[in-house]
Amino acid sequence: MSRVRVLLAKPGLDGHDRGVKVVAMALRDAGAEVIYLGQRRTVPQILEAAEQEDVDVIGLSILSGAHMPITEQLLQQRADRTLDVPIVIGGTIPPADAELLRGSGVEAVFPSGSDLGELVDFVLGLAGRRPSA
Repeated sequence: MSRVRVLLAKPGLDGHDRGVKVVAMALRDAGAEVIYLGQRRTVPQILEAAEQEDVDVIGLSILSGAHMPITEQLLQQRADRTLDVPIVIGGTIPPADAELLRGSGVEAVFPSGSDLGELVDFVLGLAGRRPSA
């Protein structure tokens, strides 16, 4: 069985990346292959990398408060590309927004301070549920 491939990115202008790097290391330590695009990535850059790298999950870290418009743009452009990759969002996400994000098609929302083990288990499990091509 091949390793789970997870793409992580920080879209928008948010400059804080410690949390996403901790998540990347935890996923790597759990056996996943992590592709970290870094900060200030655009939605098209993220989706292009997801296609090129044939990832199992896309994870975004958003602390800037722009999680709603960024996610809406990501979901729309993912649909336009007919890309079937689940999306997980983490960061400073209020509970009401987390509910809206899940309702719009995001698989899970992990607000700042979430349990790292639960996040890793969820992402690895989510990748395991992905239909094979």
